[in-house]
Amino acid sequence: MPTRVLIVDDSATVRTMLSRIFATDPSIEVVGTAPDPFVARDQIVALKPDVLTLDIEMPRMDGLTFLSKLMRHWPMPVVVLSSLTPEGGDLAMQALALGAVEVMCKPQGHLGGGLDEIAVRIIDKVKAAALARVQRLTAPAAKVAPPTFNATHKVLAIGASTGGTQALRHLFAQVPSNIPGTVLCQHMPANFTASFARGLNEIAACEVREARDGDALHPGLALLAPGDRHLLLTRSGARYVVRLSDGPLVCRQRPAVDVLFKSVARAAGRNATGVILTGMGNDGADGMRELHETGAHTIAQDEKSCVVFGMPREAIAAGGVDETLPLDRIAASMLSATAEAAV
Repeated sequence: MPTRVLIVDDSATVRTMLSRIFATDPSIEVVGTAPDPFVARDQIVALKPDVLTLDIEMPRMDGLTFLSKLMRHWPMPVVVLSSLTPEGGDLAMQALALGAVEVMCKPQGHLGGGLDEIAVRIIDKVKAAALARVQRLTAPAAKVAPPTFNATHKVLAIGASTGGTQALRHLFAQVPSNIPGTVLCQHMPANFTASFARGLNEIAACEVREARDGDALHPGLALLAPGDRHLLLTRSGARYVVRLSDGPLVCRQRPAVDVLFKSVARAAGRNATGVILTGMGNDGADGMRELHETGAHTIAQDEKSCVVFGMPREAIAAGGVDETLPLDRIAASMLSATAEAAV
């Protein structure tokens, strides 16, 4: 059965463009379109779509208000479409906090004869949302006792996709201020990552920010891959330095977890700990295997606590995972494993 999608957007142009994009994939069926939340409310009841795509800025009722009401009374997978601006990124983060499972940039301009990257990504986001278990995670009040990290050679690498924003908030509410140098890849568009990093920084004891090319990694710092840029870890003498790349999509993603994990395997080897969280697809599976083969400790989120189990499942199947744990046990395990990393 195809995934049944309802498009909610006040722009007729965007509704038409999205319909054209979804029509290229036989596993997706657009069952209806709505110009505002009031029409959408009636269509959700009548059509019972599997996934909703939702604009944020609409007349009569904005998308965030509608999303809040929807998740209380008729919870379902929602992919939020937002403008590619810093303000749009902040609104997208609010949407994720309200229960949206994915955020995407609105398609702009004219799509050519072949699908461009944003069209491919929108299709992937909708497919991921269709598999998602709609849930809202809250960070636990209990904090993890801070281990002692007194060396700069230890690295923590974390990758996530669908459901990962809430999973990462859960983890970073528990990390100590002296967390090992950490590199993060969350599948997310440009500008959205800056807003997400600020949100993580507000709840974490350590510093979290969007990575810049040439940043030195050190204990107490977590660097997030910017949207639409690959993040790589390199070694410069005794220091770790991050590099950004505009390379092609890897596993249909940029940034890609595989790119990050493989670079960490080369630069840090057995002094690294790799963690793969909720998400659709196989991004990160090859990189986790390479980390595992170098002697790094590797952890995957378990199926029950994932919004989508795809990425962890593929990493486990590839033979690259040492431990499979529920989300609420990952922070303690990754910190313990990194504290014990070999010199």
